[in-house]
Amino acid sequence: MKSVQQSLLERRTIRRYERMKVEPEKMQQIYDAIRNTPTSYNGQQFSVIAVDDQQLKEQLYEITNQKQIKTCSHFLVFCIDYHKLRVAAGLHGEQTPPFESTIDGYTVGVIDASLAMMSAVTVAESLGLGCCCIGYTRTADPRRISDLLLLPEGVSIVCGLAIGYPREMPDLKPKLPQPAVIHTNHYSADEELKPLLAEYDERITEYNRTRSGDQTTNDWSGHIADYHRHSIEHGIAGYLREQIGLKSE
Repeated sequence: MKSVQQSLLERRTIRRYERMKVEPEKMQQIYDAIRNTPTSYNGQQFSVIAVDDQQLKEQLYEITNQKQIKTCSHFLVFCIDYHKLRVAAGLHGEQTPPFESTIDGYTVGVIDASLAMMSAVTVAESLGLGCCCIGYTRTADPRRISDLLLLPEGVSIVCGLAIGYPREMPDLKPKLPQPAVIHTNHYSADEELKPLLAEYDERITEYNRTRSGDQTTNDWSGHIADYHRHSIEHGIAGYLREQIGLKSE
C-alpha cells in the first residue's frame, strides 16, 4: 500500500484503465472510508450509487461521452441525499423541514458528498488504483442520469468517480504555488497574487506543450475561464428545483 502522503501528493487523474475488476475486498475498504467521512452535524447528507453493471456504465457513457466511465471497474456517483432523513423521520410520524431547498442545505450536501469522494480517492490511490473525478456527471443530462439511477426526490447528483487499475501514468500536473492557495491570516493582495498567477500560467502552458499524450498550448486562466463560460450554459437550476426543491434566496 502507498502511504497517505504518497496517495495525496502523487495523485494523478487516470482516464485509461485495464479491463479487470477491482477485487471486492478493495472496494469494501473504499466503501468503509466513504461511510466514515466527516459530515456536517453527522447528518451524512450524501449517498453513493456504485455502478459495476457494464450495460449501465455504457448508458452513462453515451450521456456524458466520458470514455473512462465504461472502461473503469466501478463508477461511483456521489449525491446529496435528504431523502433517507425524510424516510427515517416518517417512521416516527414526523416531517423534516425543507432544509435542502435552501442555499445552505444544498451547500451542506455538496460538502458532505465531496468529502466522501475524497475519502474514496485517497483509499483507492493507497491501494494502487487510479481515479477520475467526473463533474460532467452532474451537468451533461442530470435528469436522464437520475432516472437511470432511480434517484428519488431529495437526492441529486454532485459528481462521479471512475475507479480501476491504471493503464497509464500521466505526468504529474503542476498546481498553483502555495502562496496563491494558502493565505496567512488574511487574503493576499492582488499585487502579491499577480506575479504568482502569471508564472503559473507559463508553467501550465509549458506542461501542456510538453506532456505525454495529447498536447495543447492552453494556459490556466484562459482555459478555466472558457470552461466556466461553457458550464454556465448547462443550466442545472431547473433540475435542482425539481429534484431537491432548491429555491433562489
